[in-house]
Amino acid sequence: MTSFHEFGLAEPILTALAQENYTTPTPIQSQTIPLAMSRRDVIGIAQTGTGKTAAFALPILHHIEATRYRPERKTCRVLVLSPTRELSIQIGDSFKAYGRNLRLAVAVAIGGVPINRQVRALNHGVEVLVATPGRLLDLVNMRAVSLDKVEVLVLDEADRMLDMGFIHDIRKVVKMLPKERQTLFFSATMPQAIAELAKDMLRDPARVSVAPQSTTAERVAQRVILTDKAAKQSLLNDTIKAEGDAIDRVLVFTRTKHGADKVVRNLEKAGIYSEAIHGNKSQNQRERALTAFRDGRCRTLVATDIAARGIDVDGVSHVINYDLPNVPESYVHRIGRTARAGAEGVAISFVDHEEMAYLRDIEKLIRMSIPSTDRRTGQRPAQPGARPAQQNQRHQPGRSQRGGRPQQHGKPAHGKPNHGGGKPHRDKPAHQQGNQTQPVSLEAGQRPQGRPQSRPLAPTQPINHAQQQPKRQQTSQAGEIGGIKFLQRKPDRQNAADRRGPR
Repeated sequence: MTSFHEFGLAEPILTALAQENYTTPTPIQSQTIPLAMSRRDVIGIAQTGTGKTAAFALPILHHIEATRYRPERKTCRVLVLSPTRELSIQIGDSFKAYGRNLRLAVAVAIGGVPINRQVRALNHGVEVLVATPGRLLDLVNMRAVSLDKVEVLVLDEADRMLDMGFIHDIRKVVKMLPKERQTLFFSATMPQAIAELAKDMLRDPARVSVAPQSTTAERVAQRVILTDKAAKQSLLNDTIKAEGDAIDRVLVFTRTKHGADKVVRNLEKAGIYSEAIHGNKSQNQRERALTAFRDGRCRTLVATDIAARGIDVDGVSHVINYDLPNVPESYVHRIGRTARAGAEGVAISFVDHEEMAYLRDIEKLIRMSIPSTDRRTGQRPAQPGARPAQQNQRHQPGRSQRGGRPQQHGKPAHGKPNHGGGKPHRDKPAHQQGNQTQPVSLEAGQRPQGRPQSRPLAPTQPINHAQQQPKRQQTSQAGEIGGIKFLQRKPDRQNAADRRGPR
């Protein structure tokens, strides 16, 4: 299809598309719209930025216009589920834009905002309800909405819902829907769990795909910079400054919310204005940051994976992975934020040696080797993904070989034996050693003969349990075994010979 007129869409919808300056459908739209208009279930494999929102919104609006009736109170005709607040808002805005010439009620139900306003919006019934799974279930439990009149169900970015743990919520929602419905199912990737979910939800679906599964955008120039973890912030500052005017908007991804805030603080110290968007931000803060980024007042936006799913902004020239994602499919989603609407983009990933395994997984998924530049300093791993070999250090008694907290063979805490470094042993029974109160230290240059082997704390001869007495509080006193200082148990007033039993 080369024109939206060829689909046979209702005239008010075509007028709205012309007002939005949309004239030529994208590949996903050309494949999906005719199938959806014929009321087929559809599985769509498409990355972000391919126009899939219009691919399901336009045929849905055409169906609403062709079968117009007033929805019942607290019901909806169309239910769209999306993983994030921002994406839900974007989808709701798209329905309003494409349906501007229709008498249409669109409600968006998301967390982070007062629920009472959403309850009021649903009170008289709506044609389209766009919601995140959690908030939708809240509204259902409040009896603010009923799902038994849904005619069309849309799942957008289903793979991200899997990553965010929404699959169980989705299954709960599906059980509330009529069996006679149309289902449109969209995902950027198709892991096994998503394929099983689609099989349970759809009936004889048509499958459309605009890019091979798990591939990245063709117009994205990808590169990797191998670096030390501590040097990432300065590398980010230098990269943004070096790109200069070549950067229209840059989206920086971190793995954690705390990391996003830290990156923003350090960017501002370097004189680079930036905003952060993540789950700990209020909805108003997130919307203000997105507006500033979209308007160009802020050219650098730092985001986590979850929050970034709602960023539908053209003109993102650069994506920088400050941290590599531990889920390789997330890499596909991240760099899909650039090179949208036919533009070209750049994706730069900072990779330290602890992330080399993630890089291998990503390259395996996208079936290509990403060009890399090595900026690391100091000792480097012998193999990609391996940790640097430890320096040859002289073993010191009482210290862990891993360089962490010492394993104590000395004084136990609170008078209790410390088993962290192996149980101390006695070379001779206590009655032969006597009470040794003078600790013997290692002479200069003397080394222990190795860690003492674990031996029983009591003699190995048979014990007459009839003569054993109940355990009492024991105290410790200094002693020495095998040249290593330790605190030896000191018997209490009970006769030590009685405790040993018959010899």
